[in-house]
Amino acid sequence: QVQLVESGGGLVQAGGSLRLSCSASRSIFSGSAMGWYRQAPGKQRELVARISTGGTTTYADSVKGRFTISRDNAKNTMYLQMNSLKPEDTAVYYCNLVIAFSGVQYWGQGTQVTVSS
Repeated sequence: QVQLVESGGGLVQAGGSLRLSCSASRSIFSGSAMGWYRQAPGKQRELVARISTGGTTTYADSVKGRFTISRDNAKNTMYLQMNSLKPEDTAVYYCNLVIAFSGVQYWGQGTQVTVSS
């Protein structure tokens, strides 16, 4: 079993920045693809960004150029640097991990990000 713990959410004004972190309870980062998803009230959960085991990154069009995903396998931690935040970025952000060889995935409990206008 793997536990993922997100941190770094909060309230910020439009145009501001936040950095989210996701830490895993076990040393499996290097063999896993990681991602950040978000879910706004009344909407489906959507992919924000993902990073492969090799470090290839993918972003939703809505966050390209503003958000940066990164990972530190030695620290079992993934990050999401969010700049130029907009009110429409308000959501609960979830960390996701998929173990490459098995496809088993895990989710964090979520962290709230609120951007005021």
